[in-house]
Amino acid sequence: MTSFIVSPATKPLIGIANVPGDKSVGHRSLLFGAIASGETVIRGLSGGQDNQRTRSAMAAMGVEIEELPTGQLSVQGVGLRGLKQAAQAIDCGNSGTTMRLLCGLLCAQSFDSTMVGDHSLTGRPMRRVTDPLAKMGARIEGASGKREGEYYPPLSIRGLGDGRLSGIRYEQPVASAQVKSALLIAGLFAEGVTEVVEPGRSRNHTELMLAHMGAPLTVDGRVIRVDPTGWDGKLAGGKVSVPGDPSSAAFLIAAGLVAGVERLSVPEVCVNRTRTGFLDALGEMGARVELECRSDASGDAVADLVVSRGAAEQLVGSVIAGELTLRALDELPILAIVAARASGTTDFRDAKELRVKESDRISTTCEMLRNLGVGVEEREDGFTVQGLAGKPFKACEIEAHGDHRIAMSGVIAGLAADGDVKVNDVDNVATSFPTFVKTLSALGAQIR
Repeated sequence: MTSFIVSPATKPLIGIANVPGDKSVGHRSLLFGAIASGETVIRGLSGGQDNQRTRSAMAAMGVEIEELPTGQLSVQGVGLRGLKQAAQAIDCGNSGTTMRLLCGLLCAQSFDSTMVGDHSLTGRPMRRVTDPLAKMGARIEGASGKREGEYYPPLSIRGLGDGRLSGIRYEQPVASAQVKSALLIAGLFAEGVTEVVEPGRSRNHTELMLAHMGAPLTVDGRVIRVDPTGWDGKLAGGKVSVPGDPSSAAFLIAAGLVAGVERLSVPEVCVNRTRTGFLDALGEMGARVELECRSDASGDAVADLVVSRGAAEQLVGSVIAGELTLRALDELPILAIVAARASGTTDFRDAKELRVKESDRISTTCEMLRNLGVGVEEREDGFTVQGLAGKPFKACEIEAHGDHRIAMSGVIAGLAADGDVKVNDVDNVATSFPTFVKTLSALGAQIR
């Protein structure tokens, strides 16, 4: 089991720090490129293990994927119905996105499939996606687990033969981009209209990319509709530029706010409105993050994120709830670290979805904060953080429980501690940000 040891920062961080390509856009570019007609060339794909799982899955089903001399990736699309049965079970590793999106794709095929995952993924519930797909006619079975009546990986998917799925109208009880995406993908293969009604706006990369590639998809407020009636069944391959991952950028921005900063710039980051909840949350806490050099990449807004000296002079407690929680869900552990540097309390609400991530992130975030000497009250749907108002964190050991976001949050906290902080079980950082330690060290952090 690998550990990181972090020493307190002795000077402000400074520099330009690149982050991997956005995982969400990367997954979709690989999957949609595979079932498109013609070649899709992808620039900026993350080297993290999660995107590699989706790449390997598509290759296992007969899709030719080649690395070009330019560093780009060429995907030779096989068309909507050109996939072949994989020779063995598809290993999704730690990537819940890979597994859930593939549920929507594989349930529409004529052949059977099996998907497996690592220990963490095997503990993540799947009925949230398999149940609505079953309403469309999908036949997916999972394993039993810690919750009675729930499905867990491995998943077995029975092919439809010559049959077809049926379109449905599905009102999501909880906003989830993964579940929404699985249903929209299945809707491409279905007979009739498929509608997904969101209770709140989740990340919309699936809608943007499918529409860009010519899918019969429309968005009307919170209703996303796929109507393949009269459609020629072809997605158009082309060029996809993957912007920088805002979830990875959040850790670097937080490092500057927590440890002190001269000037830190993270270039070409996705600032799609559905992905910038962490920036809005930081603004609520009084932090100043500038967006410079705005542009566009394959339908997503892009900008350089910049924090400069004085960006965190007056951090204050706030309330992160409702739609803001949804847009910042993946970043809540690192936002909790920033909140612990503020004056007053910060209340994180409506975050029950964190209970079923790579770890129970409400529990593991609270455990991390307590070890750092921070007062925290845990609730079923969130937690309340007592800010230390400029006092250092306590030197300690933090157990990441195999969760990359807890591991990286613990490392950032160590920059503002009164001694070394050891973060254990950090191997899964490679799933999303394999160059995390190298990047942070180049800014002036001391990590070994």
